[in-house]
Amino acid sequence: MSEPARRASPAPKAAPPRRYVFLLLDRFTMLPFAGAIEPLRIANRVAGRQVYEWLLAGEAGRGGEAVCSNGTAFRLDMGLEELDRDDTLLVCGGLDVREATSRAIVNWLRREARRGLAVGGLCTGAWTLARAGLLDGRKATIHWENQDGFVEDFADIRLTKSVFVVDGQRLTSAGGTASIDLMLKIIARDLGDEVANEVADRLIYSAIRTDQDVQRLSIPTRIGVRHPKLAQVIQMMEAHVEDPISPADLAEAVGMSTRQLERLFRRYLNRSPKRYYMELRLQKARNLLMQTDMSVINVALACGFASPSHFSKCYRAHYATTPYRERGTQGGTVRPAARLSI
Repeated sequence: MSEPARRASPAPKAAPPRRYVFLLLDRFTMLPFAGAIEPLRIANRVAGRQVYEWLLAGEAGRGGEAVCSNGTAFRLDMGLEELDRDDTLLVCGGLDVREATSRAIVNWLRREARRGLAVGGLCTGAWTLARAGLLDGRKATIHWENQDGFVEDFADIRLTKSVFVVDGQRLTSAGGTASIDLMLKIIARDLGDEVANEVADRLIYSAIRTDQDVQRLSIPTRIGVRHPKLAQVIQMMEAHVEDPISPADLAEAVGMSTRQLERLFRRYLNRSPKRYYMELRLQKARNLLMQTDMSVINVALACGFASPSHFSKCYRAHYATTPYRERGTQGGTVRPAARLSI
């Protein structure tokens, strides 16, 4: 009796595509969004199959539009609907993230996170995640311009200066090109370093950063001067905005006289140490006014000013407007406090 014919083993089925849902907040920033979605598209080409797919979501719902900060409009695939548990939800933030973070969005994020989804924030999207309570007790990052306000709003979150952070099911990236680095890390995890490197190559992205890399340029690079004592003094100034250090104490800390420190700042930065320090403090004050609900008095105290009147005088001299007007006319519209409570 002849041996029965053997059945051919079925070919293993390819894993279904991993789906990313991008929540586009009003006036979201295009570069972080593009930096996240393009690596996924290129990874599909490199892999020769559809490893990733994506949808665009927003409050306007399917067929509606989301407009980014440069005025470009994107058509949405869906509204705030229930997602698959294997989806990854990424919040794309940008300008005026407080106004863009509605109660409906916060509730949706909380609900989807409770169902076990991985949730992330790109650029100021981290603020929206924090407002929903999804970063409590976790490490996170946000664009350096927004860090002052973020710290004041969310003291329980371990904010870092990294370009991106992955803390369990929570992902945050700092904005700009940082989302490229985050997605390359994810692609390397899913498909291996070789594919991730090929994706980076096709993006003409020659220096892949890790979560150990910080956002900002070094102080010498930022100021265009490589003088170790000058960099050390500026670092001390940046670390002591709320409780300013006197020029004499700064000079002593780096082994110089006050007069030598004056000459150093005049030579390389064309301003006195006192003036440079004042500009740092006023920049932080402006960030806090634009990004938080802190009273003008508390902003003044947080930036080392003993009195609101002195703060207002210095602010007006530097920005040609008062702190009260700055807050009231941000983006050309009044920011009603009622819209900030969720």
